[in-house]
Amino acid sequence: MTNADFEKIVDTSDEWIVSRTGIKERRIAPDGMAVSDMAVEACKNALEASGLKNEDIDLLILGTVTPDYKLPSTACVVQEKMDLPNATAFDIVAACTGFINGLSVASSLLETGAYKNALVVGAEKLSTIVNYKDRNTCVLFGDGAGAAVLTASDDGSGVLGTFLKSNGNLRELLWIKDGGSAHPYADGYEFEGDDKVMMSGGDIFKVAVKQMCNAAVKIIEDAGLTSEDISLVIPHQANIRIIEAIAKRLKMPMEKVFVNIEKYGNTSAASVPIAMDEAYRTGKIKKGDHVIMVAFGGGLIWGSALIKW
Repeated sequence: MTNADFEKIVDTSDEWIVSRTGIKERRIAPDGMAVSDMAVEACKNALEASGLKNEDIDLLILGTVTPDYKLPSTACVVQEKMDLPNATAFDIVAACTGFINGLSVASSLLETGAYKNALVVGAEKLSTIVNYKDRNTCVLFGDGAGAAVLTASDDGSGVLGTFLKSNGNLRELLWIKDGGSAHPYADGYEFEGDDKVMMSGGDIFKVAVKQMCNAAVKIIEDAGLTSEDISLVIPHQANIRIIEAIAKRLKMPMEKVFVNIEKYGNTSAASVPIAMDEAYRTGKIKKGDHVIMVAFGGGLIWGSALIKW
């Protein structure tokens, strides 16, 4: 769905969208395609790349705010569709940081020895919760899924550390007000936008820049590294201005920051794993590289992860 498509449905322009967000197009899943369907495709790709078999996976964690059903978890649906007979499966609701939260939980569980091989997924069908009458938000979001396989290892590679933080006091800066147990749909409910994503863009921008920068700096310092030791930063693809501000704060050239927002827009929990996959497949990540992932989302929640590839 291109910016030209949005010019036909809301009062906006390609120039306005690109200059403020960096987005040129985004992918929209067709009717009948669920989040689990997208997640399965990503999981198949990740599993093939890992060389493992379906029965080797004993942990499946899926980050999403657009589940197939209210019950059960979408991870359980993916488990069935993927035929993962030995996997414990559950969802994480952490908005745009969902993949990093899943990465943190999975790596911690692998370290205990309770699990050996994990599938961590971020998948969203944001087109189902976007208000296409709100020109300030509808141009931002797209659909997609990404996944990674984590395997217990003692060779010094893998997840070196994660950092997670949240502030529920700011939850109303980015939320969906109606539809949950606090504000359920009653008889005669009129759908006027409170059942869709609502965001205070200016306030979110300020908090996102500050906290994503802090999360990236902390994960570097905790590892005893410097910005010069980092080969690539993979930020959540929310806004090109936020991404550029992070690079400036870290004193890193944009050549060391992976950006694909122009193609996909903001895909929430899918954003970081999609970018990571593209970075690897295009040769931007090599064995031994230190890679930082950093994200920020509704909750408000933010976090970072440091990986040695």
